[in-house]
Amino acid sequence: MPIDLINTIKGSLLEGFYPAGWDLKKIDQCCSHPAAAVGERQAWWHSDFEPVECPTVADFDVMLGHEIAIQIKAARDAGRQIALILPVGPMGMYRGAVYFLKEWNVPCGHVHGFNMDEWSDGDGNTLPGDHQGAFRLAMEHAFYGPLGKLTVPPSQRHFATREELPTYAQQIGDLKAAGATLQVIFGIGRVFHIAFWEPHFAAEFSSDDAWREQIYRLGAKLHPLTIEQNAVTSFKSRTTLVPARANTIGPGLFLAADRIIGGADGTLGRGMQWQGMSLWVTLRHEPSIWIPSSFMPTLPGRLFYLKELAGPLEAECN
Repeated sequence: MPIDLINTIKGSLLEGFYPAGWDLKKIDQCCSHPAAAVGERQAWWHSDFEPVECPTVADFDVMLGHEIAIQIKAARDAGRQIALILPVGPMGMYRGAVYFLKEWNVPCGHVHGFNMDEWSDGDGNTLPGDHQGAFRLAMEHAFYGPLGKLTVPPSQRHFATREELPTYAQQIGDLKAAGATLQVIFGIGRVFHIAFWEPHFAAEFSSDDAWREQIYRLGAKLHPLTIEQNAVTSFKSRTTLVPARANTIGPGLFLAADRIIGGADGTLGRGMQWQGMSLWVTLRHEPSIWIPSSFMPTLPGRLFYLKELAGPLEAECN
């Protein structure tokens, strides 16, 4: 019998730690394939869904940034509005998007940006917009500010505050009714979340349809792995700075996309990474409300990923 998590978890401090609906054996099987197999099509994928390999982080930033910029340009050329649900993580692609939009001289007056989540307290009160850890500040610095005179009008920049998040669905619905397309740009969490829609929320719903109808949540309770992921990726390892709650959109919005643009760039250097399992399970696990990211390949669009994340996901002491 292998000495691994599955065979040693009983009676350990991790028993009961992972979301109840996770099948650890199935998750492990999703990660057991050779790297070259990562892009093999699965039966539930949308015919217009495509994983896109990026050799390096620099390539990733440019390729994903180009994908965002070309969609903004195409909407402008077609004379239509475009609604973008936007993440803070990954972030490097915004630099690429700004570069292309400025090179092409594309004004963004037709763009409506909706940030998918924000740190909060239990009542949904969010960090001040000028706080160093606030997603609003991150977006202003990475995307809206650098666009300069071409930027998205301030009235069309929307953030996941207690007051505005509940209005997202109506605003996006009105835009779509007027001919706009909705494109969801996303990263994938360590626990396979999209935005901060966590896997353990699945326990609250009696059916997949009820889960899919959820539009947002204020003061969502985050999984401990989400806290630790963000301690590593956004808070310089300082766990005590990471809020345990967040406001977030739900599947009623991120699964309503006309098109998706995903990104997975979670490497740490020297052979270390945190996102290989997240990538493989997203691509290989059939859609399950306990694995929110597993629904994304059922939508048209592209998922850009760093080649290194494909693995193989095998032990290597660093």
